[in-house]
Amino acid sequence: MATTTTPRRAARPVRKDTGPPPHSPSTTRRRRRAVALLYVLPALLPYTLFAVLPALHTAYLSLFDWDGVTLPSFIGLDNYRRVATDPQLRAAAWHAGALIVFFSVLPIAIGLVSAALVARRSGRRGTSLIRTLLFLPQVVPLVAVAVIWRWVYAENGTLNQALRAIGLGRLTDSWLGSFTWALPAVGLVGTWVVAGLCMVLFLSGTQRIDQEIYEAARMDGAGPVREFWSITVPLLRPEMAVALSITVIAALSSFDLIYITTGGGPGNSTVVPGILIYRLAFGGGAVGLASALAVVLTLVISVAVVLINHLAKERS
Repeated sequence: MATTTTPRRAARPVRKDTGPPPHSPSTTRRRRRAVALLYVLPALLPYTLFAVLPALHTAYLSLFDWDGVTLPSFIGLDNYRRVATDPQLRAAAWHAGALIVFFSVLPIAIGLVSAALVARRSGRRGTSLIRTLLFLPQVVPLVAVAVIWRWVYAENGTLNQALRAIGLGRLTDSWLGSFTWALPAVGLVGTWVVAGLCMVLFLSGTQRIDQEIYEAARMDGAGPVREFWSITVPLLRPEMAVALSITVIAALSSFDLIYITTGGGPGNSTVVPGILIYRLAFGGGAVGLASALAVVLTLVISVAVVLINHLAKERS
């Protein structure tokens, strides 16, 4: 009897592992990252050229004693030791800290109150005009603002004329020339400029608050003040963190407003780190020391912003 043999199937070739299939999740993620990088690249290149590389070069110059003309000499961390021990540098840091009250604390308080009032008047006549007038200082260039307020604070300026007109001529002063009042006078200009920005930020935050929460509070007998402290302020914490970050940066890095109004005077009563960096680098022949102060100022601002965001996340 003849036997039939079943033909043997050819062995399948062993497939080598050449990586994930073309449509795997990891491949899709890599493609999306590549596409995202292409979108970011036009902004990343100029940012690297005009921000990252100059910052690295500034950190490099901070290790040298250099007047900007002759050959620099390497001194290591001596410039940073001077930043920590020089009384003039410490005074500039204290002035910048005092400006935080005028650039951050007061604008945020004014912005919260004005945003709550505008939100309660939503839809009424004149609300848009009030909002525009409060935000207008943020639109005007800061140099123009400084020039205008120099006229206001002048000896025969608007402020002194108004004080004389209402019989308070004894209170007139040379505000920007006073060792006592120059820094608060400049700080109040910063308050006037930044308060509108804070108001707009908080006003946008009030629009996401459910109105039923306010209605429930009113049914329980809560008045406007109670609604403000119990509902508006707690629910605007994310916007407050953003406003605090922006205003602290503005306070610590302030330069143009003070440079135009007082130039750091009278004496050194309004000198801040930005003014001191300018003086050291372009007038004092101490480019290395100015670079070290700029690096320290950048680190202080970065740490402050990180702490603000961290505290905001912990309480949210």
